[in-house]
Amino acid sequence: MPSEKKTGDVIIAGAETIDMQGASSNGVLLLHGFGDTPQTLALLAEYLHAAGFGVRAPLLPGHGRSVQAFTRSRREQWVDFARHELAEFRKRYSSVAIAGLSMGGAIACILASENPDIRALVLIAPYLGMRPSYRLISAASWLWGPLFGTVKSNSPRSIHDPVERAKNLGYGVYSGRLVYELWRLTNQARRTLPLIRTPALLIQSREDPRIATSVAERSFALLGAADKRLVLTEGAGHIITVDYGRERVFQEVCNWLESHMRVAVATA
Repeated sequence: MPSEKKTGDVIIAGAETIDMQGASSNGVLLLHGFGDTPQTLALLAEYLHAAGFGVRAPLLPGHGRSVQAFTRSRREQWVDFARHELAEFRKRYSSVAIAGLSMGGAIACILASENPDIRALVLIAPYLGMRPSYRLISAASWLWGPLFGTVKSNSPRSIHDPVERAKNLGYGVYSGRLVYELWRLTNQARRTLPLIRTPALLIQSREDPRIATSVAERSFALLGAADKRLVLTEGAGHIITVDYGRERVFQEVCNWLESHMRVAVATA
């Protein structure tokens, strides 16, 4: 698997992979969202690391570099890279959990379905359903994509906190092909939900402008895990790891991981 420095694109400052060695045998792999970077997970990573977890949030291919690199990237690259990261991460920690934000949540579902011995799964505003308008855009991407190129997608409602919104390093654009890739990835991830047996926590904001609460509830119902919990929050947009009320998100995530990974250690 090529490293970040061999991609041919310079990583923008602040978008680098986050890697924090833990003081225990418990590790959490964090996966960021579509067009975004590990910066959206930095505060959560610090919180979990302070609680004793080893944490790694890799920068996915095509992300955190240039718009050109983003438009060239494909879903197979994102998923395969995450698979490789998980395999390497498991060499460092005997007890591993996966947490994903937005598209990272979709990828986390795929990895959890392939690795049933993962100790815990955390889905934060997981992208497991696309709005009808975007499904239409995706289906017709072959027609309009070449004509319009990249399109701006910034929405102030995704992060309500203006300070954190200004810090965001995401591209804020998409192309027809990228929407198509996200749609296919979303469908793939949703099909894995009934196969997942890993204890799963799903956290969703009721005010999320990208993922409707009904999508989160349907996704939660499809999860095959016997041990699962749905948490609905308010006051934040889509990227709830940096938005208002993030402290509750962090606490819910940490509580879930601690309760399930303590069991893993005791069993071992």
